[in-house]
Amino acid sequence: MYVIGTAGHVDHGKSTLVKALTGIDPDRLQEEKDREMTIELGFAWLTLPSGREISVVDVPGHERFIKNMLAGVGAIDLAMLIVAADESVMPQTREHLAILDLLQVKRGLVVLTKADTVDQDWIELVKLEVEDVLKGTSLEGAPMAQVSAITGQGMPELLSQLDSMLEETTRREDLGRPRLSIDRSFVMTGFGTVVTGTLLDGSLAVGQEVELVPSGLKRRIRGLQSHQQKVESIGPGNRVAVNLANTTQDEAERGEVLTMPGWLRPTRIVDVRIRMIPSAPQPIKHNLGVTFYTGTSESFARVRLLDVAELQPGQEGWAQIHLADPLAIVKGDYFVLRSSQWTLGGGQVVDPDPSRHRRYQQGVFEKLEVMAEGSPEDLVLKALETAEPAGLTALTRAANLAADRTVELVASLVESGDVVVLGGEVTDANAAFMTTVGWARTRSRVDTDIQAYHTANPLRTGIPKEELRSRLKLPLAIFTNMLALLVDQGVITDAGSAVRSPDHEVTLSPEQEKSVSGYVAALEREPYSPPTDNAIDPGLLAVMTERGSVVRINDSLVFATSAYTEMLGRIVEHLKAHGYITVADVRDAFGTSRKYALPLLEYLDQQKVTRRNGDERVLLRAPGSDA
Repeated sequence: MYVIGTAGHVDHGKSTLVKALTGIDPDRLQEEKDREMTIELGFAWLTLPSGREISVVDVPGHERFIKNMLAGVGAIDLAMLIVAADESVMPQTREHLAILDLLQVKRGLVVLTKADTVDQDWIELVKLEVEDVLKGTSLEGAPMAQVSAITGQGMPELLSQLDSMLEETTRREDLGRPRLSIDRSFVMTGFGTVVTGTLLDGSLAVGQEVELVPSGLKRRIRGLQSHQQKVESIGPGNRVAVNLANTTQDEAERGEVLTMPGWLRPTRIVDVRIRMIPSAPQPIKHNLGVTFYTGTSESFARVRLLDVAELQPGQEGWAQIHLADPLAIVKGDYFVLRSSQWTLGGGQVVDPDPSRHRRYQQGVFEKLEVMAEGSPEDLVLKALETAEPAGLTALTRAANLAADRTVELVASLVESGDVVVLGGEVTDANAAFMTTVGWARTRSRVDTDIQAYHTANPLRTGIPKEELRSRLKLPLAIFTNMLALLVDQGVITDAGSAVRSPDHEVTLSPEQEKSVSGYVAALEREPYSPPTDNAIDPGLLAVMTERGSVVRINDSLVFATSAYTEMLGRIVEHLKAHGYITVADVRDAFGTSRKYALPLLEYLDQQKVTRRNGDERVLLRAPGSDA
């Protein structure tokens, strides 16, 4: 199915033409009928002579309702630019054409309405003016049709022309990530909230869980309709009405995007290429406040120009848009910028989730050029450079590719040596990826951090893994996979809870060895009540702990390992025999005091050997067992 949208000046006969074509009055509001002027978006449908079904979106032509027009033309396959033959080109004709050009609507047909009200010589003059207005736009050279919706003149020819043009129009690609920008939300008695929009990039099915972005609400699809016919599922390129379960109307307003959960994150910053329309009444200066429109969404925004101080009418430039409200945006989405009264420019989103850029940086421009014009491989590499390490979901969104295509490209880049896999195979769910250059930087960073830690802590086996993860600011799954690869490549050695440089060894001086021996001997002289005031250098205590000479119970209590092993064994035997043990039982069994018995049992709780149950402990897991 295809979607056709109208455009053009108010009172040029858009809604009348749609009604004549489809038999459906797109003006559904009483106010629209009373004023004989379209205010809100109207929707209709028809079957062309070939049997091809199409949806029609009728937009308001009055300048006061331009935001509604923008919400209607963002997802059309073909535009009908309506020009009344008796009035020719008017101000909103030009603005609507400029918007279609900014949105890069390349398939279009000019329909000269009210052809019955003027003679053919006049129509030929109007055609010449329209041709001149179309020059330099995406609709330059578009065919024209002349019709009268009142008399029926030219209507069969118009239908045939639409049919042939759609025959040559490429169907929307199914990227496996459905997106429906909501353009209407209403409540139906007995059904609940229904939202409508044009489905892009994927399919929807009854019973499917969906997410509303940016609000983040997750809901279930209760029912689907297209052209008032119930369907169980529907693919991209279709107008669709979605009945959402357990949803209020204000939770699913125009501007929300209905999609599959988990992949589309709202953003407040986007990198863009702005094209100023030649007739813009003012330039865009750095930090100008504008209204940003994309899909059916809008937000106040600030334009941070990156390569110039200001953009004059007709010029292009790189910019970073800072949005006041988070919006659901994907790479490649088109947008329009307006002042309070005028359309200024627009273009295409190059990066929907960038970091903040400094101005006038050549490297930034080069990266944006690649992301805008580069090959799919270039897109993946640039997306990875921005967000590495990144998984397939993030790369798929950043490059706006189908998931299977992203896998294919990443696999090719891994094979060519441009990308490194963290976590097994490319298709592994937890795999992440880095560019070869990024991986080299990471290896160097890890090596530097570990060497610095060894220098600062010569008596420690290595840097604790959690400390290194914190320094690298990585999620646990990616960090674990990264360590595995670093170990495999010989960059680090895994030392249990820590990692170290492969050539690092803890070496004690004779004096330090003497201190260690004396400390352990003092603990062993009173094995169950060891001294707690026998201070020793924390570094040496860490060495003894890592060697297994002592067991550190808390900040002040340390047992010799021989004593701890004996106490642990006897406590477990008691638990197996009696089912429970108390602090008093431990105190009496070892002739010690509560000062030692209670911390020991608390330590065993932490080690998941025992579990506290009131004043008693029960056996949770015997040491050495898997249960």
